[in-house]
This record gives sequence, C-alpha cells and structure tokens, in this order.
Amino acid sequence: SLFRLKDLEVPKVGDCDVHVKMLAAPINPADINMIQGTYPLLSPLPAVGGNEGVGEVLEVGRRVTALKPGDWVIPADAGLGTWRTQGVFPEEMLLKVPSDIPVLCAATLSVNPCTAFRVLADFESLLPGDSIIQNAANSGVGQAVIQIARASGIKTINVVRDRPDLPKLVERLMALGADHVVTEEMLRKPEMKDIFKSTPRPRLALNCVGGKSTTEMLRHLQPKGTMVTYGGMAKQPVMVPVSAFIFRDIRLRGFWMTQWRKDHAQDRESVAMMMDALCQLIHKGQLTAPACTEVPLQDYRAALEASMKPFVSSKQILL
Repeated sequence: SLFRLKDLEVPKVGDCDVHVKMLAAPINPADINMIQGTYPLLSPLPAVGGNEGVGEVLEVGRRVTALKPGDWVIPADAGLGTWRTQGVFPEEMLLKVPSDIPVLCAATLSVNPCTAFRVLADFESLLPGDSIIQNAANSGVGQAVIQIARASGIKTINVVRDRPDLPKLVERLMALGADHVVTEEMLRKPEMKDIFKSTPRPRLALNCVGGKSTTEMLRHLQPKGTMVTYGGMAKQPVMVPVSAFIFRDIRLRGFWMTQWRKDHAQDRESVAMMMDALCQLIHKGQLTAPACTEVPLQDYRAALEASMKPFVSSKQILL
C-alpha cells in the first residue's frame, strides 16, 4: 500500500515547459527496486513511479523550439515519473520520437532497447558472424539483444530458466531471431559442444542474473572475452574461477544505462545516433516491443502484482 492513485492539479506551463499527455508506460524491475528503496536512484517523496513511457505533446512554452503539439516524447533520463495521465516537464527532460512507430515500441524504447544497443556496441567490436551469449534471454533487454544482434549478423546463444512452458518460450525467442536457446542446466552438458560446431565461441557475455548460472556461462567465453553485468535478478554475487582470469584473461565489466545517459548528457549526437538506429530497426520490423499486457492505469495494483510474479514472460504496460 505504498501506492495511491491521486488527482493532482496540472501546473502552469512555463516558458521552457512541455505539457504531455501520457499514452503508455511499462513496469520494469528497476521501477520496483526504486519503490523498495534498493536502487541507487531515490526520488524525493511523494513521488510518481515509472521511468519509461511515451506521451503526446499537448502544449509547449513559448521558448520551446524542438517540440510542438502532436509530437511523441519519451523520457531523456530516469526518474521522470511516467505512471500518470498528464505532466508538465522541462523540455530537456524529453526526447522526441517518431509518432508513426507502434505505441508499445515507443513506450518501451528508452530503457531496454537502449541498454541492449549499448552493451552490444560498447565493450567488444563485434563483426557479422561473431556470437554473444546472454542469460535471462526472455527479459525485455534479452529480446532486444536478440533482434539487434540479428539485424547486425551477430549470432546469439540465449540462456533461460527451465519452466513448464519451455517449448513455447523457445519457439518465441527463435521467432525473434535467436540462433540457440538453452536452459541454465544445459550450460554444463556436453551438448554445448554441438552449438560450437556451427557458431563461434562468444567474445561477449551479457549477465543480468548472477549466481551459479553466470559462472557456467563464463566457461563458454573465448579467451580475452568480456562479460558485462547489467542486472542481478538472482540477487547472488558473480563468482569467477581464478583460472578464468589467469589462463583466459576474461574481463568483467558493468553497465548501467542511467550512468551512460549522465555521461553523455552533453553529447546529443551519440544519443541521437542510438535513437535513430533503434527507430530505423522498428520501422523495418526488425525490432518489436516485448510481449506486453496492457492494463488501464486505475488497475495499477493488479499490474504491479503481475510484474513481480516468477517466470513472467509479459511486460505490464499501464495505459
């Protein structure tokens, strides 16, 4: 009961402000962590939840140049508070996106696909034919990684937890362009050798889980390969055998999208390049929204509960 739906006055639109009508906003794991107070970003209370979403511009202040009524916008940064029907924000807190992309693609664009884009681009220079391995491959980031890699000719080995409806999940990830889907248990099995007959060993591993399965994933990295950790869903540390460091010179790195945005706040060009690249993939049908369940804002309690269930394969989107 940390949450209440409240009616607030919409503030006056100042000279540099933009009045936005929110269209759709997802519930992400980091949003829940922020509410629990376990995330490095803490909003002063009372606060509006939600770090991601898409809205339509209704009105702009007289000094706003880059946006006009009818434009679609997404948050330029975390902490905007997207779980609301309307808001007035300073222009620099918003990024314009094309209004002819599907609304769910726009609503889920600023966190997961951007994370996927950066972790694929910033740590290893991957070429067509190279491969990567990732865990929680059915997550929002995982689904985006599969599609962005596929569009660049990079092969993906995708690790998921075993579950009752596994064949259905495998089929869905293959349809997105996954080259291989394996369970955490399979990482230890000799069958992994069959994968490496057709696919080179990965130079890059993407980890958002931690714990034992992450250690197993590391075994399959090429010498001098990099593992990038961007999440810790298992709430377990990453354990690395000493031999992986000494004899294979494995690199361990971390990534946090919020930090990347801070570091590139003045670098409009890299942000624009990334957004353009992602929107082009969406236009071509090469990047789709993750599986979504749309929920009216007033049913937010049910949506929050659903987003915290185990083996969730669908992202809750508040409309």
